[in-house]
Amino acid sequence: MNPLDPSLVRAYVNENIDDFHKRRINSLAQLDLRKLLTKNPYLFKAKNIVTAGELVTGLLEAFLSSSEEKLFGDFLEHLALFVAESTCNGHKSTAPGIDLEFSNRGVYYVVSIKSGPNWGNNSQQLKQEQDLRTAVVRVKQANRRANIQPVLGICYGKTRTTFLRGYMKVVGQNFWYLISDNKNLYTDIVEPIGYRAQEHNEQFQGEKVKIINLFTGKFISEFCDSSGAINWVRLVQYNSGNFDLDEVLGTVQ
Repeated sequence: MNPLDPSLVRAYVNENIDDFHKRRINSLAQLDLRKLLTKNPYLFKAKNIVTAGELVTGLLEAFLSSSEEKLFGDFLEHLALFVAESTCNGHKSTAPGIDLEFSNRGVYYVVSIKSGPNWGNNSQQLKQEQDLRTAVVRVKQANRRANIQPVLGICYGKTRTTFLRGYMKVVGQNFWYLISDNKNLYTDIVEPIGYRAQEHNEQFQGEKVKIINLFTGKFISEFCDSSGAINWVRLVQYNSGNFDLDEVLGTVQ
């Protein structure tokens, strides 16, 4: 492998972490109250939420949590591709479900990259296994002598390296080492990831407060009664009211 230049990694992270924060703010701009109200209303009732502002904030936090995990996962996956391109001439794979292909020490790796350990349901994981098997077959057809190792690479987590149904699962420190030969890379990237974090977060929080205030006003006008209390029945009806089962069952009898 080629030695990894830390300055290039820092420069890449500094440039692309800006894009992550811009996408965070854009995700706020694209929101509307109706999208937030698709979240589970029963959960917030069970938590004894009593004010519109508290409810809107909780809905927004639930939405942003899943949204930011996806956005940052994309960032980590692209960083891994950048590292592999720098160290071992790795390249973005064209095979479905495969992110990276590279060679090192006589082994040809086909890699699917996931940001964290808790990804996908059972059917998605089975599909990933099939994609890895298909990629191996494709490479074998082009080079019958190739020593091919399919890999599920996960950017963070503490799970030990394991072999599962024909592929190798490599997690956290081990994954970053696999693509760089640098045992410390997983910690080396922490500092640049925080580049201008306070500045970005202050800007994000300013936009977030505006959204909370705007949506709280809309929520009060649509889902609070004349006394100002949340009308949970109206909210649940909006979220889940869709009764047509009598009509549908009538067609199957």
